[in-house]
Amino acid sequence: MARTTNRLSARTAATLTKPGRHADGDGLYLSISPDGSRRRWVFLFRWREAGETGAGKLREMGLGSASSVSLARARELATAARVHLAAGRNPLTARIAEPEIRTPTFAEMADEVLASIETGWRNPKHREQWRMTLTRYCEPIRPLRVDAITTEHVLSVLKPLWTKVPETASRLRGRIEKVLDAARVKGHRTAENPARWRGHLDHLLPKRQKLTRGHHKALPYEKVPDLMTRLRRSGSISALCLEFTILTAARSGEAMGARWSEFDLERGIWTVPRERMKAGREHRVPLSTRAQEIVAGLAVARTGDLVFPGAKADRPLSSMALEMVLRRMKVDATVHGFRSSFRDWAAEMTSTPREIAEAALAHTLENKVEAAYRRTDLFMKRARLMEDWSSYMYNTSF
Repeated sequence: MARTTNRLSARTAATLTKPGRHADGDGLYLSISPDGSRRRWVFLFRWREAGETGAGKLREMGLGSASSVSLARARELATAARVHLAAGRNPLTARIAEPEIRTPTFAEMADEVLASIETGWRNPKHREQWRMTLTRYCEPIRPLRVDAITTEHVLSVLKPLWTKVPETASRLRGRIEKVLDAARVKGHRTAENPARWRGHLDHLLPKRQKLTRGHHKALPYEKVPDLMTRLRRSGSISALCLEFTILTAARSGEAMGARWSEFDLERGIWTVPRERMKAGREHRVPLSTRAQEIVAGLAVARTGDLVFPGAKADRPLSSMALEMVLRRMKVDATVHGFRSSFRDWAAEMTSTPREIAEAALAHTLENKVEAAYRRTDLFMKRARLMEDWSSYMYNTSF
């Protein structure tokens, strides 16, 4: 005899896309909207109000979104509704008994954690990365209650990524650990955190080869002048942006996001606001003669707020635009690596003190005492250094 309840499996419920109601049995349905954008659990039942005749009208009771309410939880809620019906109570108006603290799903807890910490992030990309990893990669565990997640669940998420994209997998592990730690603090978990690395997952997953910070492939500074000549001949927006980035020793994001309001061409200053700087502090960049020429030339055909606009005036260049310029020119280096080229040049070819070269790169002082007493950004000395860097690259008077 065909079963009338529990027709759906968790996998079927997660993969169904056909619009309409899909029965689990005894009144519980997975309802998918015509455009597929809404997937929710509903409980259908008949209820006869006072004065009505017959079996009563068909009523619908919503049990929550399928993205946050698991199949098991939907069945629990449907069972509670049936209990009310059997007792002669309308489940839509009766209070369905639940634990004093309802245990949230991983999806609900992840959303709560994100909401509490994302206001402290300056970079929208950072927020998107957290949300994407906790949504796409964690899809298998999102419907699970946080107190039901085990080591095996965590490994099922991490193993497919661990050797393929180790940096992403490591960050994902830390984010899962943070969500489950938050669940424990709120009283939703009592067991040890299954995403913990030290003394736990380090025995189950191979040790990750850590990236060495700062080792971006760099072009030897002796070869930079030839590249700058080629960039100058190109004249494309991407090539000009890369040339400007190298001239100023800036990070690519700072240059690509540059706005006209940040420039004082009469004084030769580019002021990058704190919200666009990695260190969170405003940074004044002295512009060499060539850097000023690039900005002044673009100002003639200015179409929007961005100095280096993308295909649309109000949108910046693609994040890969500068790297693609290097690939087309067959230059084996990264954009960030030119900061290393500049630093090596300053150390080898000039007598510039270390603190001035570091200030030109907008690096923060490691010595906290020295940082506390530093009251100048060494602008005038940096201005001479950046003009010398430009002269070296264009083989002028350096």
